[in-house]
Amino acid sequence: MNSVSWKSLQDAAGPVSRETFDRLVTFEQMFQKWNRSINLVAQSTAGDVWQRHILDSAQLGRIEPTANHWVDIGSGGGFPGLVMAFLLAERNGASIDLVESNRKKASFLQTVIGQFGLPARVVARRIEDSHALVPAPQIVTARALASLSTLLDLSAPWLTSGARGLFHKGRDYRAEVQESVHRWAFDLVEHPSTTDPHGVILELSNLRPV
Repeated sequence: MNSVSWKSLQDAAGPVSRETFDRLVTFEQMFQKWNRSINLVAQSTAGDVWQRHILDSAQLGRIEPTANHWVDIGSGGGFPGLVMAFLLAERNGASIDLVESNRKKASFLQTVIGQFGLPARVVARRIEDSHALVPAPQIVTARALASLSTLLDLSAPWLTSGARGLFHKGRDYRAEVQESVHRWAFDLVEHPSTTDPHGVILELSNLRPV
């Protein structure tokens, strides 16, 4: 288990200020309190939120260190969306939209955004109903939400208009990629996860229907 340290965050995300680290430590404590009442993540992973969720999310900051306009779909407990909001606070003019239709989870996301003054906005709608509300993001993220084929269907209005996808995937990702190519063509870069030996971040661009 990685200890909760500024170095572990920098190893995952790249250069990050001490202030951002301290804010994420406070966020983790807040998350644990909420998670006991509304189950933001599976209880089996709740004991190691820093490694399993925060650092796993933060590695997107290293993969994409310059993009300023992000959207996270199916944000749930805020991974990776809220973590990216903390990191994006260090980028001038950056922001992220968090799409989450569950009212309790959307309320949690809004509470965190308000408490920390994060450059983020909650879009409390179904993903299918959110495209017009989030115009022209550069990056679309999702984690533990759906199969890759379904993710591409959900995010196609953005990905076919120039956005790139950064999707966390586990050990079965190759089968998901194979399933997706029957309907979609895309450029793909596989980034090995720095926190999960079996995981990858799939970077997809230039999405077009087959």
